[in-house]
Amino acid sequence: MPPPAYPAARAAAIAIHPHFARHFAAEPAPADHAPDVEAMQAMIDAAFWASLRREEGYVPRISLAFVRPEQVTAPMLFEQRLPLAAQPLTRVAPAVERPGIHLGVCRDGGELSVWGATRHLPPFHFVLEVAAPGLLVVKHSSGPESPKFVNVAVLEGDRIKVVDQRAAALPDCPSLLMSLLGLVKQLAGDGSASVWIEMAVSMRAHSRGGLLLIVPAGSQAWRESVLRPITYAVAPPFAALADLMRAGPGEKLQGAWADALRRAIDGIAGLTAVDGATIMTDAYDLLAFGAKIVRPAGARQVDRLLLTEPIEGAPVTAAEPSQLGGTRHLSAAQFVHDQRDSIALVASQDGRFTVLGWSPCEETVHAHRIETLLL
Repeated sequence: MPPPAYPAARAAAIAIHPHFARHFAAEPAPADHAPDVEAMQAMIDAAFWASLRREEGYVPRISLAFVRPEQVTAPMLFEQRLPLAAQPLTRVAPAVERPGIHLGVCRDGGELSVWGATRHLPPFHFVLEVAAPGLLVVKHSSGPESPKFVNVAVLEGDRIKVVDQRAAALPDCPSLLMSLLGLVKQLAGDGSASVWIEMAVSMRAHSRGGLLLIVPAGSQAWRESVLRPITYAVAPPFAALADLMRAGPGEKLQGAWADALRRAIDGIAGLTAVDGATIMTDAYDLLAFGAKIVRPAGARQVDRLLLTEPIEGAPVTAAEPSQLGGTRHLSAAQFVHDQRDSIALVASQDGRFTVLGWSPCEETVHAHRIETLLL
């Protein structure tokens, strides 16, 4: 007996189809290159039931892409195509669980099937990843020259969270959030937004929780908001990441540079697991870690902030800092309130991730919940 249909698959497909339809309308392509609602529903249904199965005790981690083999370079083709169903997907999952590998799905005589695997996808094609049991992420590639993907929606059980692309219209929307939404490819042409995104992903991955404060280069004002002496101050500032970001365009295209960048980011993200705040400049110099945040003499205690999430239908709410989480969030909100040209990235142990910055429009701290964008 086939498993019962995943009830949320139809509703999710209907909700996300307009997003992809708009992209394909702007990028003319044959009609069968764009998935219809039925194709999206079938892929979501199969991936959901596959996510609940086990292959030799392991949770399947797969990525499905709606794309034809002739649209990609160097495809790996199966001699016999696989049915788009939970059991075949679970069995092939160990072979394609490494990052960057996608199982290709297309129609074959009217039926959807898996034709093979690829590492290369055209822009804006429908991609569906199994992130955890019952947790699916819908995304698309951000452009022909970028290996990055942009999250479109997250499905968790019967909950459907569709990313609100209009969130970047907020006048104080940070460049980090704009990049996550896929609305900017790079900040000032140097890739800085991508660095902070990778930092956020790495901070979230160690699952210990962490706080990263980004302060203006050359400024010493941030020292008024930390307890001194700082136990783990870094002198002179550690510039490994900054040196990598100063590399020329040709060097940045090399694999060795990308590997070194990844190691540098992971190394700094690992420091955020230490109790206290890690402090970096916006020019990527590491200044300290394990720093304790304090309220400067005469400064008012932050008692209100705005809380938003870039999800369709999510309200803008006025909240107390304690509603974000524990002391880490409260300290981050106080720091941003007192150091208004800074940004705080806060990872929770439960996977939540918050970007805090000062809103000059509302004259208060603005907290953006963005874990949906980091999956």
